[in-house]
Amino acid sequence: MELASYLAGERWSAYPTCTHPLLAALARDVNDHIGDASLAGLAVLAPSLIGLTGDDPHLDARIALLCAQTALPVTAASRQQIMAVSVLACERTLADLDGRPADSLEDQSRIALAQVPHAAQWARSFTAHGFARAIPASPQAFRQRSAPFIVHAAVEGIAQAYIPQPDQMLRDLLIGAIGQCARQAGHGTPA
Repeated sequence: MELASYLAGERWSAYPTCTHPLLAALARDVNDHIGDASLAGLAVLAPSLIGLTGDDPHLDARIALLCAQTALPVTAASRQQIMAVSVLACERTLADLDGRPADSLEDQSRIALAQVPHAAQWARSFTAHGFARAIPASPQAFRQRSAPFIVHAAVEGIAQAYIPQPDQMLRDLLIGAIGQCARQAGHGTPA
């Protein structure tokens, strides 16, 4: 993010205004969790982060959902319930924003949840009858608290997962989030 701030003509900062705050948080987390050998692969993405900003609450929900969907099937069993609840929370936020039924799910969320049926069942029960139901989730509360937590937990879960090439998965996650933000902002798909 510091390189992006420099390239954008801003003062040197890990928190530049040229990038959506949650996308910047994802980039910082990925940077902090990959190995030194993979850092150069992130530097080339810095120009793609510039100009991807906005106030649309869909951006926060989309970034967090992508992170949760990606992490859910690969993260350790002890984290899968958190990621499954995160998928459902993101979907609920998007449904509220779009005026869809609260229990509607996108195909990618169904696929991710189907890969971990026990965690998915627990998450559905928790969100329907448990603590999460009692907490009203406004888009602003989601943006300030839930989305950053989901992104951080997902990145950490992928980094600690027992999978081949977690660094590549984290880089691909960041590229996917950049692409989603670019499409949402009307910039097309980055190179």
